[in-house]
Amino acid sequence: MTDFPDSLLIINGKSADDPQLRAAVAQLRMDGATLHVRVTWEKGDAVRYVDEACQLGVATIIAGGGDGTVNEVATALVGNYHPTTPALGIVPLGTANDFATSAGIPQDPELALKLAIAGHAVEIDIAQVNNDTCFINMATGGFGTRITTETPERLKAALGGVSYLIHGLMRIDTLKPDTCEIRGEAFHWQGDALVLGIGNGRQAGGGQQLCPQALINDGLLHLRVFTGDELLPALLTPLSGSEENPNIIDGVSRWFTIRAPHDITFNLDGEPLSGREFRIEILPNALTCRLPPDCILLR
Repeated sequence: MTDFPDSLLIINGKSADDPQLRAAVAQLRMDGATLHVRVTWEKGDAVRYVDEACQLGVATIIAGGGDGTVNEVATALVGNYHPTTPALGIVPLGTANDFATSAGIPQDPELALKLAIAGHAVEIDIAQVNNDTCFINMATGGFGTRITTETPERLKAALGGVSYLIHGLMRIDTLKPDTCEIRGEAFHWQGDALVLGIGNGRQAGGGQQLCPQALINDGLLHLRVFTGDELLPALLTPLSGSEENPNIIDGVSRWFTIRAPHDITFNLDGEPLSGREFRIEILPNALTCRLPPDCILLR
C-alpha cells in the first residue's frame, strides 16, 4: 500500500459528476490515500474549504476545475493565516485549463490527482491587483477579454478552447480598442490596446500564447500589448507561430500600473475587474505547487 499524504480536493460544482474523476478518487482511496472531497456551490466556498483543510492538517489542497477554480483556491491559500500552508495541487476540469495546460499537468484526472497528491512541491509566484485580488495565471484586457466573457457556455462545452477563437471572429465587428497608459520598471507605453495581457503564466483564452516567455518563479510579470489593426494576429498567434510584429509591445517588470480615461475590464483568470486605475505586482514565492518535474514554466 502506498503511503500518500492527506489531501483535500475542492471541485467546481460543474464538474462534480465527472465519472473519470469519481473513479480516480475511488481508486486512490482503495490504494490507501486519505482524500477529503468538497464541492463549491457559490463564491466564497473555496475560502471556507481552504480554512477547513488547514485545520485538518492536510499536505495538499487540490483545485479541481478550470482556471477560475485554480485561481480561487490559490488566492485563498495566499490569504490564509494558518502557520502551516498546504501545497496547491491541480486537476484540470474546465473549458480552457490554460494554466494547467501550459504547466504540463496531465488532462487525465487519475494522473493529475496522483501528481497533485505525491508530486514534488515547488515555490511559485502569484500576482496581486490593487493590493487585493490575485491571479495565478494572467490578467487580460481589451477585445480578448470581452470575447472570453461573452462566449456562450454551450459553445465552450462543445468546442473547448477553440470556441473563444470562433466567437472572436464572429464578433470582430465590435472591435474597439482601449486607450490606456502603462508603466513599469524601465517601461512606459501609451496608446490604444486591442488585446492586453499581463502574465505570471503564458497563455489565456483557450491557448492564446500572450506571454510566451513568462515563468512562474522568476519574480517578474510579462506584458504583451497588441496595438493598431492587429486583432487577427492576436487571435491566431498559436496557429501562425509568428511573434515578429511591429504592433506587438512587450515588457517585463515586477509591477505594472495601468491608467485609462474610461473604465476598462480585466479578466483575472476568469474573474472580471473593472476600473480606471490598476496596480499589478508580483508576490514572489507566495505559495507552493505540485508540478511536473519538466514543467516549462519553471526557470
